Amino acid sequence: MTSADIPELRTSNDVLGDADALQSRLDEDGYLFFRRLLDPDRLLDLRGRMLSIMQAGGWLVAGTDPLDGIADPDARSTEGDLEYTDVYHEVYKLQPFHNIAHCSAVTELVERIRGCPMMPQPQKVARLWFPKFTEHTTPIHQDFVHFQGTFDNLTCWSPVGDCPRELGGLAVLRGSHRVARVLDHQFSLGAGSLIVNPDAYDEFGYEWLTTDYEVGDTLVFPALTIHKALPNVTEDRLRVSLDNRYQRVGDPIAEHMLNPHLSSMSPLSWEDVYRDWETDEHQYYWREFDNPVAPKITSYLNKAFDEAIALARGGDERAQLHLRRLAIRDPESEQGRVASGVLESLN
Repeated sequence: MTSADIPELRTSNDVLGDADALQSRLDEDGYLFFRRLLDPDRLLDLRGRMLSIMQAGGWLVAGTDPLDGIADPDARSTEGDLEYTDVYHEVYKLQPFHNIAHCSAVTELVERIRGCPMMPQPQKVARLWFPKFTEHTTPIHQDFVHFQGTFDNLTCWSPVGDCPRELGGLAVLRGSHRVARVLDHQFSLGAGSLIVNPDAYDEFGYEWLTTDYEVGDTLVFPALTIHKALPNVTEDRLRVSLDNRYQRVGDPIAEHMLNPHLSSMSPLSWEDVYRDWETDEHQYYWREFDNPVAPKITSYLNKAFDEAIALARGGDERAQLHLRRLAIRDPESEQGRVASGVLESLN
């Protein structure tokens, strides 16, 4: 099935103000989709700021309008590459990038869905995907393995600009949250390096759904809903989107979610993020809440690393690429040293 053949998401603007209907529909479908929930003008302003930084970092063709997002194919990189993180962290420092997670259209919605006070998690995420780099498309997964906390946490995904199917928006597996558990994940390239074993959900006959997203649209789903990105098959356009996650005030939060995104791959502190902000609004806001901090569950990624080692030794080029990235960005860690040793033995 191609992206064009995937059926349409159900739009929930008709029940936007009805808490009972929102909760019922989320329980039924495992997602809620809204057209123009966010202010398109605000997102387009953010898009211009983000892409201007990416152009200065060499990701876009020089002399083109940043808003068009015309990518330089020679600059292709992805999460796990240091050259990606260098540019990404400059984008991450933008105050409007963080502020948008606090806009009332979303915060009031998630509180309506859950029926209680909610807070954005500190770790905001941007996804910046190059065209024709399809082997690094975000694989099929459940968010819990990466972001943890509780199964009731909500992800809100929004494209920063129009995102037709060919640009690589999200697809969700309708009703898949009803598995009510974390499924078996295996090693994969792509953001997070984990993919759900299809044997774990094929028997249920769930249906993939997506749409041609427009700026301002927002997809909401809980931590167990199975989803994936579609490949960016455009000739030259960069896909830009936001992941913001929300949890109940008082629920546990995984310790790594208190840090800037990708700071484990390249150092970045909140002081670095906030240094050039015009105001202190939303700085360290999470410290006002009494959320228990839970240690990160490392077993998911440790299992994937062990699988990558075995695959690399068997000649799998994707696994060898994964190990090379790890050995370059974190050579002094235990996994970095193991990765280097495996690669040396293969050479």
